[in-house]
Amino acid sequence: MTNKIRKVLIIRFSSIGDIVLTTPVPRCIKTQFPDMEVHYCTKKAFRTLVENNPYIDKVYTLESGLKELIGKLKAENYDFIIDLHRNIRTKLIKLVLRKPSSSFDKLNYEKWLYVNLRINKLPNVHIVDRYLNAAKPLNVKNDNLGLDYFIPEKDQVELDWLPFEFHKGFVALVIGATYFTKKLPYEKLIELCDRIAKPIVLIGGKEDFEMGEKLTRFFEKRESSAPYEEKLTELGKKSVLFNACGKFNLNQSADLIKKATHVFSHDTGMMHVAAAFRKNTFSIWGNTIPQFGMYPYKTKFTIFENNKISCRPCSKLGYHKCPKKHFRCMKDIVFDFYLPE
Repeated sequence: MTNKIRKVLIIRFSSIGDIVLTTPVPRCIKTQFPDMEVHYCTKKAFRTLVENNPYIDKVYTLESGLKELIGKLKAENYDFIIDLHRNIRTKLIKLVLRKPSSSFDKLNYEKWLYVNLRINKLPNVHIVDRYLNAAKPLNVKNDNLGLDYFIPEKDQVELDWLPFEFHKGFVALVIGATYFTKKLPYEKLIELCDRIAKPIVLIGGKEDFEMGEKLTRFFEKRESSAPYEEKLTELGKKSVLFNACGKFNLNQSADLIKKATHVFSHDTGMMHVAAAFRKNTFSIWGNTIPQFGMYPYKTKFTIFENNKISCRPCSKLGYHKCPKKHFRCMKDIVFDFYLPE
């Protein structure tokens, strides 16, 4: 079959982490079959994640509407489609293009069983390997080289853009996440920053800017810490914080992660960006669990989670508030780690 395939379309519309997790697929196809033309289809907002990838020959984006996109894809006359999203839109694209295709297994039923009935039928398989299984009809094999992220020169961050204290090294802390139940509350972020006790760059989007400012002010002004001094008895406030949330674009934020000595992150897209740069990653889990198959891939990592409660996982994605109203999955996490000097 592979001998007849000259042009392949990979589809993954969103989001940051999921797209980064698909990067072994185009790399393995292109390196194992150099003459094969590889195209990638995603949403316009995520084009920057794939447009600099040397293993991808052309990028198509969903912008004004699906009909216009399908028209462009149909004109390409693909030989094979690899559906790494598997939703209504991708099914419609495959229906109209009428080409041989394969899809990855989302394990929705197995996840439902775990979340709702606490029955664990989840395979011990990382989502990257499930993505690569969708490329098996092309005889593609996993090269075990991990994830990719390519930063264009124009988006590389100069250390001079950061305060002087950060020029000799810093830790990146990703404070953002899509859902509330995937994010540490303010008091736990304070505890974590104090435990890190090094220069910390806070990573997040514009929506995380205010939280970043609040944390930065806390470590700048001793009088503001008074309400927490009794609770956080170990607070030494040795950490120096720089709020990068919303100040840098996606590639620049990725470059800050690349330049960091260590990365702390919630279960979110930037955790997978850290894995792409083989960073020593400290992964923080709230209502979701690593067993869903999206833990850091092919890099050194440490998991922080609370396994002493029966209500976790409460969702395969997340909520905008704790369904049980106690949020113990995050509030009771113990930060036990060591960072070398």
